[in-house]
Amino acid sequence: MIDLRLLRDDPELVRASQRARGEDPALVDALLTADSARRSAIATADRLRAEHKTMGKQVGKASKEERPALLAQAQEMSVKVKEAETAQHTAEAELQEAHRAISNVVQDGAPAGGENDFVLLETVGAVPEFDFTPRDHLELGESLGLIDMERGAKVSGSRFYFLTGYGALLQLGLLQLAAQRAVANGFTMMIPPVLVRPEIMAGTGFLGQHSAEVYHLEEDDLYLVGTSEVPLAGYHSGEILDLGAGAKRYAGWSSCFRREAGSYGKDTRGIIRVHQFDKVEMFVYCRPEDADAEHQRLLGWERDMLAALDVPYRIIDVAAGDLGSSAARKFDCEAWVPSQGTYRELTSTSNCTTFQARRLSVRYRDENGKPQIAATLNGTLATTRWLVALLENHQQADGSVRVPAALVPFVGTDLLVPPAG
Repeated sequence: MIDLRLLRDDPELVRASQRARGEDPALVDALLTADSARRSAIATADRLRAEHKTMGKQVGKASKEERPALLAQAQEMSVKVKEAETAQHTAEAELQEAHRAISNVVQDGAPAGGENDFVLLETVGAVPEFDFTPRDHLELGESLGLIDMERGAKVSGSRFYFLTGYGALLQLGLLQLAAQRAVANGFTMMIPPVLVRPEIMAGTGFLGQHSAEVYHLEEDDLYLVGTSEVPLAGYHSGEILDLGAGAKRYAGWSSCFRREAGSYGKDTRGIIRVHQFDKVEMFVYCRPEDADAEHQRLLGWERDMLAALDVPYRIIDVAAGDLGSSAARKFDCEAWVPSQGTYRELTSTSNCTTFQARRLSVRYRDENGKPQIAATLNGTLATTRWLVALLENHQQADGSVRVPAALVPFVGTDLLVPPAG
């Protein structure tokens, strides 16, 4: 949730953010009205409670003759107090609903517009030039015995797959390399639960505009996570953190699940857009004033991982209309995919400022010992989709694929060739 003090002090800033996202600025006025109504309801309830308390004292001091009338007045006041408290609860619920309807305030400098209005920040590495027609990752994966989509569909349905043989080792190597680098950079490695309670899923902002993407186990009222950002954000919910020594950094290794609702017909071939994948996700809690610098660090660690795989990529500043509701700023690293002749997203890193922590009540103590809302950030360090760029960019004319040197110790070979027979 956004800071209500910011809303009261500068509502036009929040309206501008809503417009930049392509969302309704009238929601800002609805929240202002709800905030005013709640404060008024609290003041009324407090005043009536105080009057009722004073009246109770008067009853105790009253004479026998005065007491019946005062008791009658006190009973009438008790009814008014209950009505005021009901009105207060209603106003608080309406404020909560209006508050959750507004996305995070877009950071100054983020481009406005939709998916195609990103700003290109940097292009890294040369696009490979082949003297043959490059195969796509699925053709390579099938010929090399790495990916089995047909049996994945047989077992689980469309957009499921098996990683087999060296395909499984490649993914494990990617994630293990990411884990080792995360630990070397001061992250605490975590294997989190992949089922979370509704309040944790809602707290991270995934039950708003992205709710159709989430798998819900209705009988248990639990949600399958689409990223370990969710359980890691909930890890310190309701706590006051000690950030005196700097940011708290966690790296979560988990399977992730997405319904891919609304993506029918998009990326149906291969493992670019699937229902289940594995990922190592970085997650950070820090002081709000440190969040921008931490965001750049996360981007730097993503760049280091991409460099280790020796794939060409570009970095984009994602436009406001393409941000998730919790992100104030997001940078994507998109790798070159030769078979498509374009760049495709491999990593994202988002600065969520205090939006998630406010929902989840994650705080820290400032220099005066006063609790303040923390900031949260997240970033991808490796995921199954990286195999797409790895296979396609390192393919050779004979159908083999070179294994990047950083992965050779995990995979056990520097060259993937079709299996004999």
